[in-house]
Amino acid sequence: MSRVHFAAVGPLEALNYAARAALFDRATSRDVGIRTRTAAVVERVRTEGDAALRAYAREFDGVTLETLEVPRARWRVALDALDPALRRALERSAANIRAVHEAFRPVASEVVTADGVRIGRRPDPLGRVGVYAPGGRATYPSSLLMGAVPARVAGVGEVIVCSPPDASGLPSAVLMAAAELAGVDRMFTVGGAGAVAAMAYGTATIPAVDRIVGPGNAYVAEAKLQVAGVVAIDAPAGPSELLVIADEWADPVVIATEMIAQAEHDPLASVVLVTWAPAIAPLVLAELERLVPLTPRERIVRESFAAKGGVITVGTRDQAIAFGTLYAAEHALIATRDASAVAAELRNAGTVFVGEASSVSFGDYMSGANHVLPTGGMARSYSGLSTLDFYRWTTWQVIDRAAAGRLADDVGRFADAEGLPGHAAAARQWINAS
Repeated sequence: MSRVHFAAVGPLEALNYAARAALFDRATSRDVGIRTRTAAVVERVRTEGDAALRAYAREFDGVTLETLEVPRARWRVALDALDPALRRALERSAANIRAVHEAFRPVASEVVTADGVRIGRRPDPLGRVGVYAPGGRATYPSSLLMGAVPARVAGVGEVIVCSPPDASGLPSAVLMAAAELAGVDRMFTVGGAGAVAAMAYGTATIPAVDRIVGPGNAYVAEAKLQVAGVVAIDAPAGPSELLVIADEWADPVVIATEMIAQAEHDPLASVVLVTWAPAIAPLVLAELERLVPLTPRERIVRESFAAKGGVITVGTRDQAIAFGTLYAAEHALIATRDASAVAAELRNAGTVFVGEASSVSFGDYMSGANHVLPTGGMARSYSGLSTLDFYRWTTWQVIDRAAAGRLADDVGRFADAEGLPGHAAAARQWINAS
């Protein structure tokens, strides 16, 4: 039986350049091959529309599509045929997602900056949003719910979903059922970079949207980046990531199980353990040797660990937190005795799971927090999907005549300094206003 290999194992200070790069260089957009192939797909869909989508369905999915849109009646059939226990789980998840996102809805606000000057800002729901629901190696109804339910909470006018077809030429039955539960308006059986391009530019069948949300593989993530100048996107969300920060109080079985759970997503998934407790690392490695051969997705897990995985030791708690802040993972699991204190100090993570019992799997499916999160180190500057992603903000300004008179002289001086006499004149006409 072959051993489980990692891209990096051992003390952080002893890692060579290649091992450090394997851990930190996770942005798929740096892959020239992915970037080039994605650009070709995006451009073909932009220029050929539905014909390109049908051609890619034959090439990538092995199906000939009679129609790109999934009839609404098929959603209802899929929901009615769903295993009752699974349906209850989906309904529970949707209810929790709705509750969390309703609590975080933004509200309008107004401030008085001077006597007679009021500035306000209000959140306006977007007109149409596109949700990408991944397929392929695995089917993710959870991702559909994470995108569509918050959009509905925000009051988006129309919510569409794109998801790859299976051998039947339709998205998987559980995805269609989830679309019905989430109150989606339209669903299309297209996937990959082509689906992103279709939602960005629009085709004869698929309407252009105001924002594209949802996770996907490296090609989907790259396509979102390439169309970001045309349509808003949520965040660069590529292959899954997990950073575990653990001490001697951690349960090695729990940690190993969590690492396997995230590695099984994709061979490009990134899973790293960092600890300042020398004894925990070999115990976790031993459990991984025992558990990896038992997982049905063993090959994917092994490839993930070998490409982007790590078991890293550092000297102190502060060094572990500093590593985590620099690593900027999609998911961070804090498995330490003082988990809340560590979580309070950790920056740059898509979402933080505080304590061993806070399994990332609960966040993936049921807690209600959103699991569409930035990857590739982009948690340094992006946040996870929330209701904020489904609004644009309108700012208003109210300045009465007397306030205009009080502002006019200073504004005129600014405009003069910038060489804009028209601006100065527009302001100074109010100098004698009453």
